[in-house]
Amino acid sequence: MENKNWIIFSLGGSLVFPDEIDVVFLKRFRKFILKWLKRGKKFVIFVGGGKLARNFQKTAKKLKIKNKDILDWLGIYATYLNAFLIKSLFDKLVSEDIIKDPTKKIRKNKKIIVGGGWRPGRSTDYDSVIFAKKNKIKEIINLTNVDYVYDKDPKKFKDAKVFFNISFSDFSKIGKQKWEAGLNFPFDPLATRLAQKEKMRVIVVNGKNFKNLDNLLRGKKFKGTIIF
Repeated sequence: MENKNWIIFSLGGSLVFPDEIDVVFLKRFRKFILKWLKRGKKFVIFVGGGKLARNFQKTAKKLKIKNKDILDWLGIYATYLNAFLIKSLFDKLVSEDIIKDPTKKIRKNKKIIVGGGWRPGRSTDYDSVIFAKKNKIKEIINLTNVDYVYDKDPKKFKDAKVFFNISFSDFSKIGKQKWEAGLNFPFDPLATRLAQKEKMRVIVVNGKNFKNLDNLLRGKKFKGTIIF
């Protein structure tokens, strides 16, 4: 894979489906991607499950469904719905199928590749790292709903500490150590450990700030956290 023009986005489901489908975000996201395609970039977009996944998982728990694999599969199928929605934004520009296994070889004759979940115990963050490893790409841009990585939820705690740069080891200390269905954190623990092992760089940015994303792709100063 010629990777110098490929950009991997791990697109948080919280942007696509925060409480309901965010039509305004999707329109702006489509416009942004099309603009950068004209500038020679190509995109791999792994899409999370967001509130849709958590709603199904929450309901399952109310129904006394405790099997962790079942809870994960509910989330995985939610990612497929979100991913198919993203795929539909770009029609023929996207490779034919949603990626459901990031370890497989895929045709790269399209300019956009869209992926969803893979298997229980794994998130779409992890899938993006597996894909990056497979295709020798060393950077993943994590699109989330906050501007930076914080030591705690900035929406709940005014004294949340912001990190502009943070090592994978330190990042791991402020999050959960194990993956669990419905986990809501900028980059999941399994993906973090694998990215660290492969010596990748993860950039966490607010996916709704498209001017900031422009700066990032242009190599200019941007708001966000670099995990290294």
